[in-house]
Amino acid sequence: MQRETVCNARNRHRPFTAAALALLVTVVGVTAQATADSSPHRDHSPKVGKWYQIGKASWYGRRFQGHRTASGEAFDLNMLTCAHRTLPIGTLLRVTNLGNRRSIMVRVNDRGPVPAGLIVDLSYGAARSLGFSHLGNAHVKLEKVEGAEAAQLNWPGLGGPESRRDGWSAGTLQSWPGSR
Repeated sequence: MQRETVCNARNRHRPFTAAALALLVTVVGVTAQATADSSPHRDHSPKVGKWYQIGKASWYGRRFQGHRTASGEAFDLNMLTCAHRTLPIGTLLRVTNLGNRRSIMVRVNDRGPVPAGLIVDLSYGAARSLGFSHLGNAHVKLEKVEGAEAAQLNWPGLGGPESRRDGWSAGTLQSWPGSR
């Protein structure tokens, strides 16, 4: 009998508790909406994540030196370039060796890698910069470099056509243009 009295007392207060909780949620929701709407500089555009890919990278070098790449240029094993299966030719990538956290910028200039299980083939110069040229392959993260960040890059090591005009080549030491 005493047990029924305790249960009835609990059940008697449940409608009040449920109504109070519903009122609290409604008030908090309206307050949160009013705060969100009062922000004058709110950006309503959807947030799009940056493209990235994680997987195994290998490198290629001497055997392909001087051969034509998919972009039409001659392969130079010392340039910071790579081969990727799907990214457009000319795409700039930040490659990070996840084993030692070294990071470089490379330019896609070829198609590949041919072996399954690899996401990118880097030039020997890129693999050397990332610290795995003696290993053959490494676990890496690829990130697209676009917009303002890409516009700020203007250095010859990426191996673009503009780097060939002034006589500079990554990995070789040459005199300044015009000096002897």
